[in-house]
Amino acid sequence: MPFRTIISLLLLAWCCGQAGRAQGEGLRPFRVVCYNVENYFDCVDDSLTDDSEFLPGGIRGWNHARYRLKQAHVARVLAAIAGWDTPALVGLCEVESRKALTDLVRYSPLRSFGYEFIHFDSPDVRGVDVALLYHPFRFFPIRAEAVPVTFADPDERPTRDILHVEGTTMYDDTLHVLLHHAPSRMGGEAASAHRRMQAATVLRGVVDSLLAACVHPNVLVMGDFNDYPTDRSLIEVLQAHPVSDSTAILPDRLYNLAYLPHVQGKGTYRHEGEWGMLDQIIVSGSLLDEGNRFSTRPARFQVLDSAFLLCEDERHLGRHPFRTYHGMRHLGGYSDHLPVYVDFY
Repeated sequence: MPFRTIISLLLLAWCCGQAGRAQGEGLRPFRVVCYNVENYFDCVDDSLTDDSEFLPGGIRGWNHARYRLKQAHVARVLAAIAGWDTPALVGLCEVESRKALTDLVRYSPLRSFGYEFIHFDSPDVRGVDVALLYHPFRFFPIRAEAVPVTFADPDERPTRDILHVEGTTMYDDTLHVLLHHAPSRMGGEAASAHRRMQAATVLRGVVDSLLAACVHPNVLVMGDFNDYPTDRSLIEVLQAHPVSDSTAILPDRLYNLAYLPHVQGKGTYRHEGEWGMLDQIIVSGSLLDEGNRFSTRPARFQVLDSAFLLCEDERHLGRHPFRTYHGMRHLGGYSDHLPVYVDFY
């Protein structure tokens, strides 16, 4: 075979390989994960917060060995979600500090993922915050802010800020990420509902400001809402609508990807033997438009319920999340919540 023909065939093979690679990258999922990791505290005393329960010598028996186990567990969960591809964004709830996050992304098994993170200290009494992990080659932050949630009564217990991160994806699409951990149901669902309603009001205000400033912005809201998709804080205040693959989509309306799985009996948290979807991912209609370069579909929303994340429910039939603590007893599990995720293409 002539030398020139060999060179031509090699060039053709290289070009085909490059085209195939480009096509494959075009189909590479941009995976977004949300996970309440349940009390991920470091072992250092923070004089500005009430973290005494989770210090060496504290009543929970927290120590460096348990801290490292917790890191390994978070890493294992994210590796299970990743499969063959690193999630681009990971929203975490119930993390204490910058140190805890640094140890997670630099010194745990998660270090191979190459994550950076965005975190602000919030006024939460216990010192638990939200944080966003991002893959620096797939998401490029432009700005970040902590949006405070305040209450009319100054004696109300402070809660977590809402994290707002604006950035661009590797597809050059601007994405607004809002990460939220709503006030808990401590004291009872009805007695604490006004706190979640106020938090949802603040969250809705951020969404409205984005809709006023941009034409059909790509808005992604995720977190532990401590309410279900059918509750008033989600339906009436945040105005997060039910959605399925047959829903007629409006670009500036919010759609709750977790709504349909919730009413079908799926969930991320089990209370008194019943599953419910406290952890949710909500998107603006523009992100459900398949004509958009960057979009998803409701059916792509998933709950990771692998066997290693579950254990037998001692009080009720079935299984529930294998949590780190049950009361003051250290179980050595993963979290009292299951993670959720969705793929964008």
